[in-house]
Amino acid sequence: MLQQLRENHILWITLIAWVLAQSIKVVIGVVRQRRFDFRWFVGPGGIPSSHAAGASALATSIGLKCGFDTVSFALAVAFAIVVMFDAQNVRRAAGKQAQILNKMLDDIYWQGRIKEAQLRELLGHTPVEVFLGMLLGILIAITLN
Repeated sequence: MLQQLRENHILWITLIAWVLAQSIKVVIGVVRQRRFDFRWFVGPGGIPSSHAAGASALATSIGLKCGFDTVSFALAVAFAIVVMFDAQNVRRAAGKQAQILNKMLDDIYWQGRIKEAQLRELLGHTPVEVFLGMLLGILIAITLN
């Protein structure tokens, strides 16, 4: 089983795309804020979208290996669409809701009625972040196949 995992070229390309996208986020964070924060490696949001990079690398790799007219490729594309839609829309909406709730908590806190931890606001991606993640994933898959 471990040997099969080691030889799964498509899995490794997908993971490489995800790690590279996350690493780019860290570099951008260090340049912008002039400090390092390990949470940038595992945190959501930012440019490029590692969700889009991984999902598009997976779909592209399957298309290149199995053919673009296969059920496997169609499933991978459908999966990529769902992942990118979620990364851009659903999670972004949750982040906006968190922002509003945090404002409400601040208002209540300053009135002395409640003391709560803040919710995480940066959950989703902008369309540009998703698009650039998708391009990164496709380029990595093409390069490594």
